[in-house]
Amino acid sequence: MHKRHIAKTITWRFVGTLDTVLLSWLVTGDALTGLQIGGTELVTKMLLYYFHERAWYSLKVFKKNQDRVRHLLKTITWRFIGTSDTVILAWLISGEAEFGLTIGGLELVTKMILYYFHERTWYSIRYGVDPEKEK
Repeated sequence: MHKRHIAKTITWRFVGTLDTVLLSWLVTGDALTGLQIGGTELVTKMLLYYFHERAWYSLKVFKKNQDRVRHLLKTITWRFIGTSDTVILAWLISGEAEFGLTIGGLELVTKMILYYFHERTWYSIRYGVDPEKEK
């Protein structure tokens, strides 16, 4: 399962970082600031996402037919963690609290949509799934 979680972390981080760079550039009007925020986030979010993924893997409260509810709850909890990280980093890097809040607010919407589809895609991919644990 670790290799699956690592692969999911990398694919999500690619999508998420691209979204953050573009949103940060649009909000601040400065491509370099967008790249700095996205680049810093690349490190912080990979660590946060990996531990979020491991925590959800440990939860055994959902039945097999509740996968959509589980994905929705994972989306919400991850978005809270991810948006908090973005707001803080964007504020620190740009020096403007308003930029941090604006970027975080926009990404709250864009990333929830992107993350839900990322989860649904990975749900259909069997890479790294232990067939013994599927029984």
